[in-house]
Amino acid sequence: MTAARKKALVTGGATGIGKAAVLALAKAGYDVAINYGSSAAAAKATALEAEKLGATMLCIQCDVSDETGVRAMMKTIEEKFGHLDALVNNAGTTAKWKVKDLESLDLDEWDRTFAVNVRGLFQVTRAAVPLLKKGSNPSIVNTASIVGLRPGPQPLPYAASKAAVVNMTKTLAWNLGPEIRVNAVAPGWMEGDWMERMLGDKYEDLMGKRARATPLKRCVTAEDVAETMMNLLQGNRFVTGEIIVIDGGFTAST
Repeated sequence: MTAARKKALVTGGATGIGKAAVLALAKAGYDVAINYGSSAAAAKATALEAEKLGATMLCIQCDVSDETGVRAMMKTIEEKFGHLDALVNNAGTTAKWKVKDLESLDLDEWDRTFAVNVRGLFQVTRAAVPLLKKGSNPSIVNTASIVGLRPGPQPLPYAASKAAVVNMTKTLAWNLGPEIRVNAVAPGWMEGDWMERMLGDKYEDLMGKRARATPLKRCVTAEDVAETMMNLLQGNRFVTGEIIVIDGGFTAST
């Protein structure tokens, strides 16, 4: 029975959207490799939760912007799992800046954001292709963002990198079809640690205002995003190259 289980890799799988995706995959009967950068304790905790759901887990520390590390990670996954049926490219980072103050942006942080969010996504995808081609109905889901589709107050390199993810999703879908489908999710304002760090002491006020302006009257959760990821991974067999917005209808009504 173990040999028949599907296999998945989730980058940035220790916390937030990545953790929610790992647990959703485990519930659906996948064995999962969790990639993490520095959150070893959180990755192990997530793996333990997934194991209680019946999944065989693999935790691998790797900076996705490091090509050598990515290749080594994929070799480890091949030795443990043999193939992949699903890849969730979720690893991401951002930069600090003061809104509308271009001089406040550190270009080293700009480069780091693109190295992880754009180059890292490509490197992981490229290295995973041989394993995905061994899988059953293989599919990739990338984590983009609503800020990659429309302007907002987020740091410029983060928004620009997510716009690049949108483009890469479509371009990879063209290049990897028909064997592998590639789609992306674009969450809106999401509850949790990420937005708390971005909004600081204005978190409760601004999130509340956004929820009231949203047709579904709340902000997105990591579990909402994971649910859509699973739909794209397991169903929607004739959908590829698409960006699914998950924001409760906010962008459709503003």
